[in-house]
Amino acid sequence: MDSLITAAAHALAAGDLLGALKRVALREDPPALALRGIIMAQLGDFGRAKALLKGAARAFGPREAVARARCVVAEAEIALVSRDLSWPAKSLNTARNTLEAHGDHVNAAHARHLEVRRLLLIGRLDDAERSLAVLDTTLLPSASRAAHALVVAGIAIRRLDMKAARTAFAQAAAAAHQADIPALTTEVENAHLILDAPTARLIARGDERPLLLEDVEELLASRAFVVDACRYIAREPGKTIPLATRPVLFALVRALAEAWPEDVTRSTLIARAFGGKHADESHRARLRVEVGRLRAELGALADVRATPRGFLLEPCRASDVVVLAPLIEGQHGDVLALLADGEAWSSSALAIALGASPRTVQRALEQLATTGRVQSFGRGRALRWMTPPVLGFPTILLLPGPLPSD
Repeated sequence: MDSLITAAAHALAAGDLLGALKRVALREDPPALALRGIIMAQLGDFGRAKALLKGAARAFGPREAVARARCVVAEAEIALVSRDLSWPAKSLNTARNTLEAHGDHVNAAHARHLEVRRLLLIGRLDDAERSLAVLDTTLLPSASRAAHALVVAGIAIRRLDMKAARTAFAQAAAAAHQADIPALTTEVENAHLILDAPTARLIARGDERPLLLEDVEELLASRAFVVDACRYIAREPGKTIPLATRPVLFALVRALAEAWPEDVTRSTLIARAFGGKHADESHRARLRVEVGRLRAELGALADVRATPRGFLLEPCRASDVVVLAPLIEGQHGDVLALLADGEAWSSSALAIALGASPRTVQRALEQLATTGRVQSFGRGRALRWMTPPVLGFPTILLLPGPLPSD
């Protein structure tokens, strides 16, 4: 490799994008094309970056398998950042195997980190942990160790293990400081902010207060009966009752939990569960049927007892009843939670991440767009969605993936 390419690579590794670009801007050989592609990606021009990397991969000779594999890894990173989750994961896996076979452990580790970040986005936390566990971080440079620690922190946050998350963030900060790359240091600092930001609301006994992630972790480990309006479940430690597909039952149990230890009138329950403004006998009959179904769903966790005014929730073992609610109420919180990362998503990528049909996600985006909560740009296959620059947005608790005791 000639001196200019080497100097450009060193500048790129140190975060000096313009210094690296200055050395390869006018060159058309494969290494220069690859470096320019990576530089353009870091500058945000993903379309130009992909074209340059594809051109470099084609131009490398048959004996330059490592160089082609590095181009594939760079393409995969662009796909991840631009939220192209349909990008073929097998290509990345093949490239990673090639890099490992040729002793390029740093870029192989980077490829694995990209794989784990994709798994994290779509909520496959167990698969992400298994993939991450095989990495030996002692062989990695400081920048790669920082990236590794950030991925570990992301998994810990999604599992609401705040002790592990804080430890990982401290390791990421130390590695980023050692790497002395300002952009990496800023990324670590921004990611760490999530630990000190309100992430949900606690509604109990008529009062309401915001919760940090550590507060949520403590709440879910307590003996309380929790009605989780972020995941649409009712839970105690060791037992979870999913109600996402039973919206009427969830509306009933949430109304009962918010009023606990008081009862809730029949007219209020009818309004909350059915949207009825005036309760007639048909509404009351339907309410009795749905309350019976709710009793059956709650099983040994709680009972729903009739009172002269309405109904009362009675936990069987729990000492308290609370509601864990998102910071912002409304439909399609899971879509907003994904868009809250500030990246531009396609509807197909959102569908992959949420495990929903593309049409379902498209309808959700159209509804959110009518209220100004999301905005789109581009056309056709290039259409992307993101949140407006200033917006209160739902938090990580609405993202796909299991929480403790699920």
